[in-house]
Amino acid sequence: MPPARKRPRRYDSAKTRAAVRAQFGHVREAVEALTPEQLDGPTRLGEWTVRDLAAHLAWMVGSVADLLGRPAPGTAELAPADWPFATAAAAERIDGHTRGIDASDLPALYDRTARAYEEAVAAAGDDRVLPVSFGAMTLADFLVTRTVELVVHTDDLVAATGVAVPYDRQALAACIRLLADALAAKAPGGAVEVRIPPFAVVQCGEGPRHTRGTPPNVVETDPLTWIRLATGRTGWAAEREAARVSASGERADLTALLPLMG
Repeated sequence: MPPARKRPRRYDSAKTRAAVRAQFGHVREAVEALTPEQLDGPTRLGEWTVRDLAAHLAWMVGSVADLLGRPAPGTAELAPADWPFATAAAAERIDGHTRGIDASDLPALYDRTARAYEEAVAAAGDDRVLPVSFGAMTLADFLVTRTVELVVHTDDLVAATGVAVPYDRQALAACIRLLADALAAKAPGGAVEVRIPPFAVVQCGEGPRHTRGTPPNVVETDPLTWIRLATGRTGWAAEREAARVSASGERADLTALLPLMG
């Protein structure tokens, strides 16, 4: 597993808690307005239908209350920037669990999930350790990973249905920053500066570290393109061709480092 950042980014837990609530609310409103035909439609996620995707989104938020209801491990093991890599081996298990969710009544499922989330986080402190299957995490850190799940799969929902779903700014910011930090953890160094304005700037890659002036190797892209690159929804060459990624310098090619998670 790639090493975590030497100085892990700090997130405002109150804002993260609110961001999860807000983004799930946006998803809930969109899902509950879909027709049965739309829910039975395909997604870009293999054999998943839109209904499967909606069920998965509910599970991702519902996992907070579920984990808080279990005995707490002694110490946290997993940092947010390492979490994307830990999920890679769980694709089959995640698929099986998602397909086993009863999603016949999505409004009721989403209502139960929202209420359980509110009740659980209201009674738990940020340092409460959760028995996450990938490695124990504090509640505060695990909630940052929920913003990634929510934002990434909101984009999947939009792609599948064409419905415009809002992005909570704080949820989007946390998602972008965690995935940017994961890149820096995967390829430690300072040879390339990666910019995802207005949310994140990180340095990565072996080579001469830039300290002042204009960096010799710069990659810049927009938030949603970065999310799609980091999660394998699109490829480096395609986004360069479409001018959604700008890259200057002989080291400014992230092809070998992406995606960070599937």
